[in-house]
Amino acid sequence: MRQILLMFIVMAGCLWICCPVSWGIAKDDANVANYRDAAELGDAQAQNNLGQCYAKGSGVVEDKAEAVKWYRKAAEQGHAEAQYNLGMCYAKGEGVARDKAEAVKWYRKAADQGHAMARYNLGLCYDKGEGFAKEKVDVSSYRDAAEQGDAQAQNNLGVCYAKGEGVAKDDVEAVKWYRKAAEQGYVKAQYNLGICSARGEGTAKDDAEAVKWFLKAAEQGDADAQYNLGVCYAQGAGTDKDEAQAIKWFRRAAKNGSEEVKQAANNALGILQGE
Repeated sequence: MRQILLMFIVMAGCLWICCPVSWGIAKDDANVANYRDAAELGDAQAQNNLGQCYAKGSGVVEDKAEAVKWYRKAAEQGHAEAQYNLGMCYAKGEGVARDKAEAVKWYRKAADQGHAMARYNLGLCYDKGEGFAKEKVDVSSYRDAAEQGDAQAQNNLGVCYAKGEGVAKDDVEAVKWYRKAAEQGYVKAQYNLGICSARGEGTAKDDAEAVKWFLKAAEQGDADAQYNLGVCYAQGAGTDKDEAQAIKWFRRAAKNGSEEVKQAANNALGILQGE
């Protein structure tokens, strides 16, 4: 049988963290009134919580602009959570005109106080060149969130080491961070760890280990992992050769993947099925 197409690596993309966060917000009007009383006296925590009430419509009519007003009052007093929430409002254009530069400004203020998610989002902004001219990845922002256990940040930090972006290229360090994220079930890290095991990059070459991680990612619906798992079964790499399993995973990859993956999977199916 002809050799199936070579494996390829797709590094994980990055998403904005979706929602402002706060704690201790009750949904009843009485507590909103308490927040308002304290907020109007200048209490920054109460101002942030009142902003969250308006953002979510908890105990008041939802009003994104009013949320921004209260976040800003707290943020200008140095309240890190409010600074982060205000940054999110600017990033998403909620209650205020969308402005990535302002988002970066407020993320940076919160990040400087050690706010993990602000540091993470600031790192994404650096990576994507949003809010300022793109220079280099702010690896410290990923690292801070990664060290606090954030799986997406751990994977992204691994990507930085694999590519040598913002740090010296170090495949061993890349594998270290992929593994931390993969063990938390983060699908792209599982796929990336499978690739490293298959290629012997940053770790000993181990086809069985590659199959283990491709399977975990494939079962979560990752089409690239499904394709590479099909390759392993077709070639008997790291597992017993099993054309039925290969066909199963190539079909899933053809259904779920990008055009490139679909074409590769369909070509492999054609070979296996003699078409």
